Amino acid sequence: MMKKAPLVFSIYFLVACNFINQERNKGFNNLLEEYFQESLELYRINGTFSGDHRYNDSLPDFLSTDFLAKQKRFLTFYIDRLNHFDDQHLTSEELMSKNILIRDLKLELKGISFNKDLMPIDQMWTFQLTMGQLASGKGAQPFVTPDDYRNWLVRLEGYINWMSSAEEKMREGIEKGYVLPKSLIEKVIPQLYAMTDANLSSHLFYNPIKNLPDGFTKDEKTELIASYKQMITDKIIPAYQKLHDFMAGPYYEAGRESSGYGALPDGEEYYKYAIQVYTTTDMSADEIHDLGLKEVARIRNEMKNVMKEVGFNGTLFEFFEHVRTYKYLMPFDAGDQVIENFKLMYEKIKPFVDQQFDLQPKTPFEIRRVEAFREKSAAAHYNRGSLDGSRPGIFYVPIPNAQKYNVFDNEALFLHEAIPGHHFQISIQQENNNLPNFRKNSFYSAFSEGWALYTESLGRELGLYDDPYQYFGMLNMEMHRAIRLVVDTGLHSKGWTREDAIAYSLENEGDSEEKLTSEIERYMANPGQALSYKIGQLKIRELRDLAKEQMGGRFDIKTFHRKVLEDGALPLSILEKKIHFWIEQEN
Repeated sequence: MMKKAPLVFSIYFLVACNFINQERNKGFNNLLEEYFQESLELYRINGTFSGDHRYNDSLPDFLSTDFLAKQKRFLTFYIDRLNHFDDQHLTSEELMSKNILIRDLKLELKGISFNKDLMPIDQMWTFQLTMGQLASGKGAQPFVTPDDYRNWLVRLEGYINWMSSAEEKMREGIEKGYVLPKSLIEKVIPQLYAMTDANLSSHLFYNPIKNLPDGFTKDEKTELIASYKQMITDKIIPAYQKLHDFMAGPYYEAGRESSGYGALPDGEEYYKYAIQVYTTTDMSADEIHDLGLKEVARIRNEMKNVMKEVGFNGTLFEFFEHVRTYKYLMPFDAGDQVIENFKLMYEKIKPFVDQQFDLQPKTPFEIRRVEAFREKSAAAHYNRGSLDGSRPGIFYVPIPNAQKYNVFDNEALFLHEAIPGHHFQISIQQENNNLPNFRKNSFYSAFSEGWALYTESLGRELGLYDDPYQYFGMLNMEMHRAIRLVVDTGLHSKGWTREDAIAYSLENEGDSEEKLTSEIERYMANPGQALSYKIGQLKIRELRDLAKEQMGGRFDIKTFHRKVLEDGALPLSILEKKIHFWIEQEN
């Protein structure tokens, strides 16, 4: 009997170790969920966009000192908690989650140290535009029950506080040298002015009342109509008027003539940080600038080949003008026709998508026209569906003038913004129940935008680009992203002016000066974001080429696409390690 004791002891020891590891891993996964739930409570608007309606009636003032202190405590607390878990006791998936989350929290904490909050309003990226979209009644904020309508009224109280804080921050920014360029302020002023219209029937914030559900009682309708009228008349309009008068007056007078962040007190350091955030790499501005120049030269040569194919005699610049004004490429009379054309595209690629992707999302998908209030300044974009499937993924198309709507890049646009671009990537991520909730909701611009740009290059594999003008449209969109590497770094690290960047863009791509001006101003407002597309695309294409080269005949495109998408959005460095590991396993 004594001889069997060591074996019995070993078995008990292994069982005990296994139990300890299970409990430890359970504690780790519980921590990830605690982090996610606390993040929703802190950043309450995020819950609304992910379909979690618990906080739809509240909105913290993100610009307040109190909120900033809470944010710092939140970030440092979870960095410390995560570091208590030893890497060797975590599974590979758990270790990936730990590394991703610590990276994210440290970057967010670093971001707080900069003074970007002293410029809280711009023409494209900032919170007043998010609230405008929600106010339209067609966004993530639900307007289905009477309580939904009341929740929005309470949330608006928080928004009014935010607008007041935004003005205080901008006044502080004037004193400390952090102000928007005048050219951007000029774009914000009319956006604010549009919300001062006293005619309630046409006011954006009155839209939910114009669409009251039939099931509401007469008393409920009477109550809500009166409450919304009072909120808009007594609070929303005066708040917008005050903010408008400030930005059109003293803030515009203080606006800077420079274009890039390099002119700001900590602008150079902030730009290095922005590159880290948006590219998930340690590349320098100079490296990215040089890469952009090389890509622009390569794509220009491909564009010239298309010119020869269609028999155009002239310069590339003249061909851009030809494409912009060619009536053949402007076939529509009404916005509905534009939307229908995208729907036909969708039907055309479906069988080819099945040949490329064995992992596809279940989330419903729709194509919609952009709301009128933001159509003039909006670009085509994708809004994710909700986690519970109650809200579809939506491809939004701006159509300010259907008769002048040019279709030359529509096939590439659909692949990028819709299928298999953003809709596939984001929906597959959200539907993966093996991912902790924070990863279901994570977003890395280099991965997500890089994937979407990569999918543009799949057009011929998906039955599109039969028309050389559509292929040129793809090249033009790729050129657009390559140019971003040049002009974003030029603006923010090399002293380029807005006019320098516009001129460079006009020399190398086929969009109108008006559209390219809007694009350059977009980069001016949010440094680094524009870099993510091309950096991500090039990395995914590099990994595909590597896998194909090393696997030879065993390479399967469906498997490659599944490997890229199955774990959701990842920093590029982690994606690269994952694909390399897959290649080694297959070999």
